[in-house]
Amino acid sequence: MRILMLSTDRKIFESGTTVKYRMLDYASQVDELFIVILGAARVLKVEGKLRYVGMTRVRALFWRPVRPAGVPKEKFDLVTAQDPFETGFIAWRLARRIGAKLELQIHTDIGSPYFWRESFRNKIRVLLTRFSLPRADNVRVVSQRIADYLQATSYKLKAVPVIRPIAVDTEKIKTAPIKTDLHKKYPQFDKIILMASRLTREKNIGLAIEAMREIVKVRPKTGLVIVGRGPEEKKLKAKSYKLQTNVIFEPWTDDLSSYYKTADLFLLTSLYEGYGMTLVEAEAAGCPIISTDVGVAREFGAKLVKHNAASVAEGVQSLLS
Repeated sequence: MRILMLSTDRKIFESGTTVKYRMLDYASQVDELFIVILGAARVLKVEGKLRYVGMTRVRALFWRPVRPAGVPKEKFDLVTAQDPFETGFIAWRLARRIGAKLELQIHTDIGSPYFWRESFRNKIRVLLTRFSLPRADNVRVVSQRIADYLQATSYKLKAVPVIRPIAVDTEKIKTAPIKTDLHKKYPQFDKIILMASRLTREKNIGLAIEAMREIVKVRPKTGLVIVGRGPEEKKLKAKSYKLQTNVIFEPWTDDLSSYYKTADLFLLTSLYEGYGMTLVEAEAAGCPIISTDVGVAREFGAKLVKHNAASVAEGVQSLLS
């Protein structure tokens, strides 16, 4: 099978990333995987059965796939898009043009009221799914939560959604040696709460900081270590200014397994998640989890809390007792 994939994830251009490894593995299972990264620079890369190139959305909308020079043109059997929104619409156009099957993937919780309310753009995206999803030959989702939502609504899908979680090498996490002990790194804390996330609005990190104001009143030697980068970083650091002795910001690390294994608990406060890969990683490392009811948190046995500081603080204190 020859597959044409539309994506917006530029990490495929970076060597050593999980995205690159995942796509190389996917390509090894098919005859060819050709990925168009929307919005990236127009650079063509070839690695065995994997080809990928950057392209603008406008160009992709009117583009007709061709083979490299000297190679006979061959038909793609499937066009797959990594979201059912703008990318999904372009994929639908391409699939019709080249006579291929259409697959749409859903990696975020489009049924969450928080997703709808977050922005005008998200409202348009939800409306786009009403057009794109009924036209897909198959729909791939990352969690049971999303599948249940689709089946409970009037999308009139052609087929039952296929649940295919994001691949996580849990065995690698379980067997990884501890290189960094958070308690040795931050000896001023007797209990350490870990968060690992992009610092974006939907991750709702500010809620954890609000909860810390209550937690330190009871447990003044509790620390919150936030690992990640993102557009909300400056705002979050300002919000935690009066808690600077208890809230630590760190950049991404390749040693996150050690962090999971030496933290006292893992905290996720997202407004919505399609899956929640860090939940799977924390569970594999044996780290107790507290989470809002998003993604696979319920499936992985996390202690669920509500989207308010009092509930998060109460949940944290109950596990730290």
